[in-house]
Amino acid sequence: MIASWFVQDLVLDWDGKKVNHIIQAIGTSNIQKGNDFAKTYCPNHTPTVYDTYEQVYRDTNVDIVYIGTPHGFHYRDCMEAIQAGKNVLCEKSFTINSKQAREIFTAAREKNVYVAEAMWLRHRPLYVELKRLLHEEKVIGDVFRAFADFASGVDIASLPVTSRYRDLTLGAGSLLDIGVYSLTWLRLALGEEIKLPQIVAQQAHEEGIEVTTSAILQYASGKQGISTCTTKALGAPGEVFAVIHGTDGYVEIEGRTPSAPESFTVWKKQSGNPDRAYFPREACQGRRYDFPKLGRGFVYEAENTALDVLEGRKESNIMPWDETVYMMDVMDEIRRQGGTCYPGE
Repeated sequence: MIASWFVQDLVLDWDGKKVNHIIQAIGTSNIQKGNDFAKTYCPNHTPTVYDTYEQVYRDTNVDIVYIGTPHGFHYRDCMEAIQAGKNVLCEKSFTINSKQAREIFTAAREKNVYVAEAMWLRHRPLYVELKRLLHEEKVIGDVFRAFADFASGVDIASLPVTSRYRDLTLGAGSLLDIGVYSLTWLRLALGEEIKLPQIVAQQAHEEGIEVTTSAILQYASGKQGISTCTTKALGAPGEVFAVIHGTDGYVEIEGRTPSAPESFTVWKKQSGNPDRAYFPREACQGRRYDFPKLGRGFVYEAENTALDVLEGRKESNIMPWDETVYMMDVMDEIRRQGGTCYPGE
C-alpha cells in the first residue's frame, strides 16, 4: 500500500516542484503484478519490471532505490542495494533494531552511497513550521511536556498468520508500525537532545503480537513525553492526537492520523487562576495553522531525497543517520521493557 502511495506522489504534477522523477524500474515477485502496478500508479511512465530486486539493483539507469517492504526485510534489502552501489530511501521503521541500522550506515559509508530513512512526517511543511515556531520563535515559551497517541484498528486474530500484522519475522507490532509516529511528535516537541531519556514502558500482546504500547520518556532537562499507540482501536479522524505544553501556552495537533497531520492550534497561556480546573475554551486565545493536502503527502520527502542525491549528500539533513539510530535505540528499550523480541535478536 505505502509503495503505491509513494509512486503516485512521485509522478504528481504540482506547483513549485524542483525535481522531475522517473519511475525507471519496479522489483516484484510477479511480473504481471508489477505490470498492473505500473499501469495503475504510473501510467505515463514506462518502467522496466523485474521479477527480482537484484535486477533492479543492477540496473544502471536507477539512481535511487525506494524500499517499501515490511520492516523485517529492510536490513536485507538495504544491504543488497548498498552492496550494488545504489542510493537508498528506506521506509520507516528503518530496521528491526538499532544494531541493524548501525550496520547499514557503516556499509553505506564504506560504499559511499546515500541512505535515508523515509520518515515522511518530518518532511511535511506542517512539521517543519511547528518545529520552527516552538524552538526558534518559542510561541509557547519553554516546552516541558508533550503527549502523542496513534490508534489504528486492526483485528489481529482475524488475519492469516502470514499477514505482516501477525508475522514477527516481518516486524509485526504497533510500536514499529505506528508508535514511531508518536515518538516522532515527542522528538519534535521536546527538542533533539543527544542523550537518551530514561524510559518506563509497558506493552500488551495478543496472539504473540504487541498490540498496545505506552511509554514515559524523562529527559535530564526535566522534560517529559508520553507516547502511546495501539492497533486495537481506531482514532477519531480529525481529532487532536498530540498536545505540547510550554511555559506560555500549549499546542494541539490534529488531522486524519498522526502520520497525516492537517493543522495545529497555538493556545496562549491564560493569566490568573481558573474558577474550576480549566479555563473555558471560549475564553482562550488561539491561532490555528492549516496546511493544505498535497497528494498523499510523500511529495516533500521524495523531492528532498532527490535534491540530496543531486547535490552530493550522503545522508539527509532532515533525517540524518544519528537520528535514525537514536529513534531505534528508544524503541529497542521500550521493547526490552515491554517484552517484545523479534526472531534473530
